[in-house]
Amino acid sequence: MKTLFLAWQDKRKVSEGGTREWFPIGRLQADLHKHLYFFDYTKGMNRAKEVAGFHPLDAFPEVNKHYVSAELFPLFQNRVLRQERTDFPAYMQRLGLEGEQVDPFEILAVSGGERQTDTLEVFPKITTQADGSFSCRFFLHGWRYVNEGARQRIVELKSGELLQVSLELNNPATGPAIQLLTASDYYMLGWTPRYLVMDLIRAIGEGPTDIHAQVVRVNMPPAPRNQRVLVQLEGRFPAGMEPMASPDFEPLVATA
Repeated sequence: MKTLFLAWQDKRKVSEGGTREWFPIGRLQADLHKHLYFFDYTKGMNRAKEVAGFHPLDAFPEVNKHYVSAELFPLFQNRVLRQERTDFPAYMQRLGLEGEQVDPFEILAVSGGERQTDTLEVFPKITTQADGSFSCRFFLHGWRYVNEGARQRIVELKSGELLQVSLELNNPATGPAIQLLTASDYYMLGWTPRYLVMDLIRAIGEGPTDIHAQVVRVNMPPAPRNQRVLVQLEGRFPAGMEPMASPDFEPLVATA
């Protein structure tokens, strides 16, 4: 069973009571052998409703329903570029998935399925091996807000270049955050996605940990700005620690 989560952002202005916070509101699962897809709201949806006035999505209007489909739900399918398009090979190359069998779940896990016109983002469930090790890929966040020297350094990045992972406690926009810096000359390039932050903070707080990152590829224009730097993050969580195990990620209604 493959698992992705759906996050929703409160984009109301701060002056109108908005928080800009992201909430995990849903869980998408796929049984690829049976060709079945499942969607459930998670308990993070209740928190989004209480804090930010979230309303159920038009695609999934019943919050207590366990949705089942023989095809990927349109809400998610529409966030994957169609294979028939002439720019599909370039799209897969940007995601570092060229040469692999097309799998919408893998595409969504890396791309995030973001659209500039809405408030949703898709991200993968981080799974660990028996020894606690994990690996994930994502696009560098927030690079447009770093200084000019760092933005120029991004242009010069090479595939395989090592990056340092650093904890930031008081980011003015998000509070705690995880920074990514060049290992050789310490340019702060941007941040990891929000969904990784709390688990990485827990791992770092429990003692020495081997968490490291490297550049997979740099996509220059005309690639979208939110797909500029593809990063691979690897590490090991302390024994007994399961990532994404907070109530926000639990299904709202228990399923068999």
